[in-house]
Amino acid sequence: MSDSCTQIIADYAFRSLGYGERLLPRSDFTLCHEFTLIGSGLIWNVYFGTLALLFGFFFATGLALAKAAPSAALRRPAELFIFVFRGSPLFIQFFLAYELLVMLPKAGIDVFGITIETAWTTRAWAGALFVLFLNTSAYSAEIFYGALQSVPKGDIEAADAYGLTGWTKFRRVLWPTMLRLAWPSYTNEAIFLFHATTLVFFSGFPAFQQRGDALYYAKFFADKTFNPFIPYPITAFYFILVTLALIGLFGIVNRRLNRHLPGHHRPKLRIRPQIIR
Repeated sequence: MSDSCTQIIADYAFRSLGYGERLLPRSDFTLCHEFTLIGSGLIWNVYFGTLALLFGFFFATGLALAKAAPSAALRRPAELFIFVFRGSPLFIQFFLAYELLVMLPKAGIDVFGITIETAWTTRAWAGALFVLFLNTSAYSAEIFYGALQSVPKGDIEAADAYGLTGWTKFRRVLWPTMLRLAWPSYTNEAIFLFHATTLVFFSGFPAFQQRGDALYYAKFFADKTFNPFIPYPITAFYFILVTLALIGLFGIVNRRLNRHLPGHHRPKLRIRPQIIR
């Protein structure tokens, strides 16, 4: 690696987070510039995907249980939530959320005499993350609900025979079985969620001081050089690496969930990428 490329990495590796050079390069773009800045922007994609997936996992579990509940007071709101977020495009959800958040008073909202600032909600790190969290929760909840409905009756009867009830029954029988059944489909949802993070800065949420994600910088280079055949394949290369990492991590969890089964009976992860949300 040349000294100039080393300097470029030092200047732009964390630019998307606000560290390093304040201004983007204006001319004489090199492959090192493109790999470095697009890779820097990928930090935001990983941030959005990781946090939305983490918080969405637990919320989706609650939604799945609510949808399976006999009480209409729990079931109906869960069904409506899942229907709304699965039935509308994610791109439109970003636009509507941003416009809704902009309408909040930027000076803040008074609650019991305490002023709560709301200007930060229009920033992508908060507002867009919230949209991704709600969207993946809806899709994951439907996956978990289907798995919950597919739990073998024999497992439930065995739990009843052992006197397991309530939380103990759910924690030791229903939840592990649900995860085992849902995990291959949930892996596909996780992969698509990371791909969907590229919509953040192409929707209503603007980039702050030209600090965007991987696709934001790819578009910057494509516009400046009039050559989309270098920055976009670089972006695809980075996302392929992220996808491979996800497959590896989720594969480890899948083997852990099915460790009690003989090797030839353990379900394999089958990746079926979704073309459109």
